[in-house]
Amino acid sequence: MQGSYQIRVLTAAEIQTAAAWAAREGWNPGHRDAACFAAVDSFGFWGGFLDGQMISCISVVNYGEAFSFLGFYIVAPEHRGQGYGYALWQEALVHAGTRTVGLDGVVDQQDNYRRSGFEPAYRNIRFGGLPRGSLTRSEGYAVSRLSVPSAALDALDARVFPAPRDVFWRQWLAADGHVSAGARKDGVLSAFGTLRPCRRGCKIGPLVAETCEGAEAVLAELLQALPDGQEVFLDVPAPHAEAVQLARSLGLEPVFETARMYRGPAPQLALDAIYGVTSFELG
Repeated sequence: MQGSYQIRVLTAAEIQTAAAWAAREGWNPGHRDAACFAAVDSFGFWGGFLDGQMISCISVVNYGEAFSFLGFYIVAPEHRGQGYGYALWQEALVHAGTRTVGLDGVVDQQDNYRRSGFEPAYRNIRFGGLPRGSLTRSEGYAVSRLSVPSAALDALDARVFPAPRDVFWRQWLAADGHVSAGARKDGVLSAFGTLRPCRRGCKIGPLVAETCEGAEAVLAELLQALPDGQEVFLDVPAPHAEAVQLARSLGLEPVFETARMYRGPAPQLALDAIYGVTSFELG
């Protein structure tokens, strides 16, 4: 490393720069993703500055006392291979303490993550394209828009995420451009999801449901809010065959993949309830 290299927590404006870099890498973050997660942990986004200029970034967002998620790990192309990224990586991970840390690693970085103590748990596949199929909404589900968190949403979310994220949900459901919906069966919330605008098209995530019929009910509602001619993206755990088939039934094709990896004990998640991951970058 050369020059004066300093590592510190990012400002709100610098977090948006990190999101722009992620878009440049082809990761296609949502317009409001970073701001929603920064509200969870104000010390969760870090940057490396060479002679005062930001050249690297990373996020290590802590959820409670037991879990953290790492993402946005980027070094400006002209400064790669010189140790700046690894120095940032090491210092930012101190912020996670003894928590289990999760990440979604792109294929060409997975060996590097292994060397830092991360072990793969399963693959995720991003499906994308112009939706062409149609969904049949089951008559057994009542679907409505969601705008505020609830105990029922928290309980269902606890099956698929290893820590409470009530602060996140307050931000996520109220974020500009987000459209969220829930499906109730016999009066009980059994599925929910969010459609959000991204740099390219829209993503649906999270999409969580106790049954495929519930996922279809929410998905049908959200797709009605998709602007005409816009692509849609759905990030799906590869082991969940029903979720993969649901994405394919819409005419979506695989465009990207990651490995979910953990440093520390892997959480026990109900993968069969995850029809769409919230964010590869942020958990």
